[in-house]
Amino acid sequence: MIDFFLEAYKNKSAIDITLEAIVFFFGIISVYYAKKENILVYPTGIIATVLTVYLLFKASYFADMTLNVYFSIMSVYGWIQWTRKKEGKPLIHISRTNTREKIIGVALFFLTIVVTYIIYHLFGQEIKPENYIDIFTSGLFFTGMWYMALKKIENWTLWIVGDLITIPLYGYRGLGILSVQYVIFTVLAILAYLEWRKILDKNQQI
Repeated sequence: MIDFFLEAYKNKSAIDITLEAIVFFFGIISVYYAKKENILVYPTGIIATVLTVYLLFKASYFADMTLNVYFSIMSVYGWIQWTRKKEGKPLIHISRTNTREKIIGVALFFLTIVVTYIIYHLFGQEIKPENYIDIFTSGLFFTGMWYMALKKIENWTLWIVGDLITIPLYGYRGLGILSVQYVIFTVLAILAYLEWRKILDKNQQI
């Protein structure tokens, strides 16, 4: 198992390995801050996503690359949303999605799938079987990122499902560090869901 992960790094440059390690660190820190409802989720997340864009571009995984471009943009949007205050108190609180937000989420999921599919054709890339998994998880992660910006607890459900799918995918592609990262993401996402649910239940009782 160790040889399987290390084999892919034999021909990689020291710079790329270092960048992937940095992505690994900041990605985990970002999810940890999200779990704690800490605004630092966004600056740490931006560092991870911007570097990931570069790594995925070099590997020609354009759907994943586009996804991380979106993450970077949505991190700025979420950063703004989380800092909005009224009378010194945050305007956005942890909550569940309403019917309108659910409908928008479903629409965003399918729109993302269509756009990601088009992106593959624009880059002239062959769509391999594993790329369809990319396209599907892109829909999950796009929607999850939007829900996170609004502090909707459902974002964690989407992250958990997407992370579980991504773990073997990145392992298959030889991106061992990122694969292990998504294992940790899954654990943190589960813990974050439980923590946000406690906060939500407490707020509803008040």
